[in-house]
Amino acid sequence: MTSYQAGPETGTRTPRHERVQEVDALRGFALAGILLVNVLTMAGPSGLVGGRPDAGADTVALWLVNLLAQSKFYLLFSFLFGYSFTLQTASAERAGARIGPRTLRRLLGLFLLGVLHAVFLYVGDVLTAYALCGLVLLASRGAAPGKAFRAALWLWGCFGGFLLLLAAAVALLDPAPGTGPDGAEETTSLIDAYRGGFGDVVQANVDLLPEAAAAALLMSGFVIAAFLVGLAAGKNHWLTTADRPTLRRLLVTGLCVGVPTALFAAAGTVGPLSARWELLASMVGIVAAPALSVAYATGLLLWFRTDGGARAVTVLAPAGRMALTNYLTQSLVMALIFTGYGFALYGRLGIAVPLAMALLLYAAQLALSTWLMRRYRLGPVEWLLRKLTHLGERAHRADAR
Repeated sequence: MTSYQAGPETGTRTPRHERVQEVDALRGFALAGILLVNVLTMAGPSGLVGGRPDAGADTVALWLVNLLAQSKFYLLFSFLFGYSFTLQTASAERAGARIGPRTLRRLLGLFLLGVLHAVFLYVGDVLTAYALCGLVLLASRGAAPGKAFRAALWLWGCFGGFLLLLAAAVALLDPAPGTGPDGAEETTSLIDAYRGGFGDVVQANVDLLPEAAAAALLMSGFVIAAFLVGLAAGKNHWLTTADRPTLRRLLVTGLCVGVPTALFAAAGTVGPLSARWELLASMVGIVAAPALSVAYATGLLLWFRTDGGARAVTVLAPAGRMALTNYLTQSLVMALIFTGYGFALYGRLGIAVPLAMALLLYAAQLALSTWLMRRYRLGPVEWLLRKLTHLGERAHRADAR
């Protein structure tokens, strides 16, 4: 099954003293998981058209990514998107701005960036999906926290139930496993295109857009559900007020549910289970992914309240403050490495090597983000999005006075 990973939330910047460091630090942490998942589809055809690696190191690397990262981090970003929306709403109210037009301009900016990103860099981009699903978030801004949370559970249950039933039916029908001639031809075409010139790369991305749109549609229910959970949590200021016993209970519950289901998902998609169970295992991993997402978030929040965790916040938060810039930079660097834009290493390095390169890139981004955020209030793309978000507001307020 095609795997697409969501990109980061990038909201209108609030004043420095109003930033919630936990939000920035969680977002900075999630950038690592986003990159580890995305690099697999940017480095070779296996992430797009299926297939299992033969080499031992590649198998272990892919197994760990499926276990620990696949489908978990886009949910964390989606939750933070919804949470940050409540902070942006409060900021707009203090400034006397209308949240509707401001949010629509911001979503338009995300949509345009997503289209450019998908066409020229990474077809798995979901900033466009975030922008469209954000309309639901805007329409739900007046909902009470409990109502928003219940709506999220209904969405998750309906979308999850549909995917599990569909996957179970496919597994029971037991289709013949294997790539087949058509799959092999598709793989060869992808390799030729992504190792080709600028036009070849762009055309390959455009050709894959319908598949990417279908995947985004299937995942939209989970994205909106995470948005709504974030909305409910933000209205209750949950990230800064949740007590330790509550965080511990959620951490234990998330691990108890998330670890077994993630183990089954990895075993079915990478091995040792047969290819017959691949789709079902993948769907189980997607539907149960919120459990490990919750475990990651609550475990980190508990850690952030320790001395060592507080130091980690100072490392992670700057990267989270400029998450959109970092996200797009990840795609740009990977495109230069793996496509005909640069070294044309698409399909040449396996899985373990690109993952190691991704970790090095992430470490460099942490260091660079810290340096930049000491000198500037915003990352470059965040600055551009902020300009669009606030377009015309000063003139409007001046006229009102």
